[in-house]
Amino acid sequence: MSASKPQESGEVRIGHSLNEEEEEFVARRRNTVLQCLQKFKIRCSQDEVPNIALLGSGGGQRAMVGLLGSLVQLDKAGLLDCILYLSGVSGSTWCMASLYQEPDWSTKLETVKNKIIKRISGPGVSWTDTLAKLKKYYYGKDIFSLTDVWAVMLVTTYVKEIDECKLSDQWDQHSKDPFPIYTVIDKQCKQREEGDPWFEISPHEAGYSLTGAFVGTSSFGSQFKNTTKKQDEMDMLYLQALCSSVLADEEEIWKWIKALLLPEIKTASEKMRQDPHSPPTDECYQVLLNLVDMNLAVLKGTDPSALDQSIRTTLTDLSGGQSQLICQLEKLNDDKTAGKKAAKQYMMQYTVDVCNYFSSERKLNSWPFDLLISICRCIAQWIWGRHYNFLHNMRDEAVPAALLESETRDYIDAGLLLNSPYFSVLRKERDIDLIISLDFSESDYFTTVTQTAETCKKLKIPFPEVNITSEDVKKPKAFYVFKGTNTPTVIHIPLFNVSNCGDKIDAWRKKYGTTQVPYSAEMIAELLQVSGKNFTINRAKLLEQIRVVAEAKYFQAQERQI
Repeated sequence: MSASKPQESGEVRIGHSLNEEEEEFVARRRNTVLQCLQKFKIRCSQDEVPNIALLGSGGGQRAMVGLLGSLVQLDKAGLLDCILYLSGVSGSTWCMASLYQEPDWSTKLETVKNKIIKRISGPGVSWTDTLAKLKKYYYGKDIFSLTDVWAVMLVTTYVKEIDECKLSDQWDQHSKDPFPIYTVIDKQCKQREEGDPWFEISPHEAGYSLTGAFVGTSSFGSQFKNTTKKQDEMDMLYLQALCSSVLADEEEIWKWIKALLLPEIKTASEKMRQDPHSPPTDECYQVLLNLVDMNLAVLKGTDPSALDQSIRTTLTDLSGGQSQLICQLEKLNDDKTAGKKAAKQYMMQYTVDVCNYFSSERKLNSWPFDLLISICRCIAQWIWGRHYNFLHNMRDEAVPAALLESETRDYIDAGLLLNSPYFSVLRKERDIDLIISLDFSESDYFTTVTQTAETCKKLKIPFPEVNITSEDVKKPKAFYVFKGTNTPTVIHIPLFNVSNCGDKIDAWRKKYGTTQVPYSAEMIAELLQVSGKNFTINRAKLLEQIRVVAEAKYFQAQERQI
């Protein structure tokens, strides 16, 4: 392990090894896995227990409920205790966060399942609580981004709660559960196709999976310079938002602001009007309302010129007759070939210019005006998951230069690159023998596994060859096994398939779309059943593959001793 660390941080670790806490967990969990396999008379020894990882793909609420239904049936099959790692992307992390609220959830899964279903089938979070939480996020950290908005706007809509627990605080209560790994990607690495995009967050560390660069989870987001500038550890609500930003839609965020946040601004404006020393809040409110409507108009392709004129006139009046440096509207229509894309680009600059005006004039530096201006700026610049870069200005040859340069990094939904968390468990030091991949994707169930195989080939990471026929894509089966020489075995299970849906796969996909409103209690119950059926009908096949992997590892160990 490299000794390279920021001064006084004591938190950053560079090296291709597991941290001590995870190593200790793996040693303890081996006993549980061994006892589980011995119940099925599978030959293995404590030193050679197979390392099995269960992966949950993204897919919004479909993934959340699908993973829960799968785990319940895996438990009923008696095989949950053989899982060493549980890793998720996007919607699957919503399920994981709900499970790990409960101490040793795997020992009472039926009870925990009922509690989760009751909550997500019930009433949502009140607007009062939502706004109060957003205020905590806004004033509680150095860097505010759309992920904070997404947490209270979208995630609470589906999970129906504000979970303020911290990941690093929960772990002492989970001695009997699989080790959880939440996954995101580094946005800059994805866009520039350089460095290591794969980023994982566990109870002990957060960092780049393939590079081997980590920081303590409780310090992820803190700034490391000559001294450490500590930021509070993110809570579980924020973590779920960080993992699920693939669902983000700019138009929907503007609509949410208009429907819920602007009325709050108007109320504040009316209260402030009574203070003779307050800024002209009515005029400022109207500018912000017009700015929101103008962004919506550009997104819809309608003429925003009247809104533009109103904004310019009001800002000129507020400035005592001085015109403001705001992007000219004519530019929105100058480039006929670029069309909507160019219009959005100019609207971004226009929005930033208006926000800069309010910031420079310090006319609106009180709640909730300052919040709205910050959100508008974040939308215009599309800032998600921005955190201080814990590797900034470090010097270590093991870390790609691309990860060292910028003071901040943006972390986003891993589904924007790969909708399954394969690379969190493909770290060599985790030594995974069997991967059980649950695919809850909306369309092609095989993109995740085929894309992983291609990427592994480029990166020279051991992974079996994957061949999928066109018939499989049209009519996926319930159970696929991919094997190779000196590679982990991969079991791939599509959510909707010919075994649990017959010839109505497309109907099931349409019914459980990713962007739908929260499912009804009846839909949740139905999805739990159909996802669980994949393990009911494939129990014997799954047990056989576990047996093959375990006994192969056992006999290889025996041969080495001869």
